[in-house]
Amino acid sequence: MNSSKQLLIASALTLSFGAQAVDLPLAVGNSYEITITNLTKAQSFTPILVASHRNNVRLFNVGQPASDALAEMAEGGATAPLEDYLLQMSDRVGDVSTSPGLLGPGESATVPFERSFQYPRLSIAAMLIPTNDTFFAISGVKIPNHHGVFEAHAYDAGSELNDELCASIPGPVCGGEGGSVEDGEGFVHIANGISGEGDLAASTYDWRGPVARVRIKRVYQ
Repeated sequence: MNSSKQLLIASALTLSFGAQAVDLPLAVGNSYEITITNLTKAQSFTPILVASHRNNVRLFNVGQPASDALAEMAEGGATAPLEDYLLQMSDRVGDVSTSPGLLGPGESATVPFERSFQYPRLSIAAMLIPTNDTFFAISGVKIPNHHGVFEAHAYDAGSELNDELCASIPGPVCGGEGGSVEDGEGFVHIANGISGEGDLAASTYDWRGPVARVRIKRVYQ
């Protein structure tokens, strides 16, 4: 075999091996762990919704009315209506799941997650209890290639009056109803915490600044 043929064969083998080396990390490295930490002193998070989606999907828009599905989550902690709402957009939404149980102050929960490059954005949300219709969220952040840290603020769905009365607040602290026939402010806005005007003491249940930290970590197997 002459030297030119040997060179061609060697080049072909190199290209073939190189293509396999590029493909393998993409197939193996799409698994992520999402760790949510509750930064508040006395608020708990209801089960946490996690969803991947395209750029043109939003759970909510600040300054605009909340959807019925978001309002149900913000008032009572139920994520099923919001999951259904997202899954109806099957061409724009990828993975949707909800973590089980409550997440107490200072606690962390880790949720496994599979990234699809077709759905590069991530949204996470859960209700804060005890509140009337407050939730934390990160909405439509870009999923990092390797790892990232996000701090999540609390939002008011604007769908229920903030009377801070236990009769209209669900959960272990109050045990009230999750929904209300009374309308709130009518639009999603930054939550202003607990004022202490009702049954909840501001010194115990109020907060300032971000309420959750979200760490996204790529897992290589």
